[in-house]
Amino acid sequence: MRVFVTGASGHIGSAVVPELIQGGHEVVGLARSDASAAAVKAMGAEVRRGDLDDLAGLREAAAGADATIHLAFDHTSIAAGRFADAVAADHAVVRAFGDALAGSGKTFMGVGLASTGDARRDAAINANPRAAVARTIAEFTERDVRAILIGIPPVTHSARDRHGFIPILIKIARERGAAGYVDDGSNRWPAGHLLDVARLYRLALDKAPAGSQLTAAAEEGVRVREIAETIGRHLDIPAVSVPAEHAADHFKGFPFIALDITMPNAATRELLDWQPVHPGLLADLDDGHYFTTG
Repeated sequence: MRVFVTGASGHIGSAVVPELIQGGHEVVGLARSDASAAAVKAMGAEVRRGDLDDLAGLREAAAGADATIHLAFDHTSIAAGRFADAVAADHAVVRAFGDALAGSGKTFMGVGLASTGDARRDAAINANPRAAVARTIAEFTERDVRAILIGIPPVTHSARDRHGFIPILIKIARERGAAGYVDDGSNRWPAGHLLDVARLYRLALDKAPAGSQLTAAAEEGVRVREIAETIGRHLDIPAVSVPAEHAADHFKGFPFIALDITMPNAATRELLDWQPVHPGLLADLDDGHYFTTG
């Protein structure tokens, strides 16, 4: 297939693109800068210059491909307190893709989780403003689009991770002199190694039926206290409990510290015969690469 990928040079895209090419697909990666274009070209993909503000250009690129994988998102807006604006912009992009692909039967793969029927999990999913975007993607199947939703774990870890949950938590720990967690730290973050996530994308493109909801979390939930304790051990600082009423101040700029969600993966494993083989989160932390930068 000819596959158009947004976010091709980003953390996840930098693994997905080579995985797709290895699987025999022709990839076109969106690049908004010379550096991104060079990175996309170095991976063996064709470069399409542009950005997410050019909705007409995105529609044209999607229409000219057999499949579109949308990975790009303005993550810098989270730290700047403009998460809602980033979600609104992403929603506009997704709607543009839907308009371009309606009636084509072509593939669109987006990031998100649909409703599960489990009230507790659905409450956590719907608390994220991006849930509205996921619902829009799920509705693409009614417009004759092979829509596939992939739930990316909030912790997608690797030696390439520079801006995710773990680098942020390490940065805060260094600044505070302690690796913190909220209350008893029993809340959980699903996790997956970048290369296992990329492998899932290739399997999904090749085999997943329209309307699939897939989970890319190799670990359904890792307790945040264990993560903080591992960080503390590597930085030689204590792991400490931060009362919930002080969390906003202690973890300033990181509103997800108390996130508690699991992402069961049995259905995804069975559907696609997906078998994660790379290190789990705590083992990846113990490898040490997260502590040699920043």
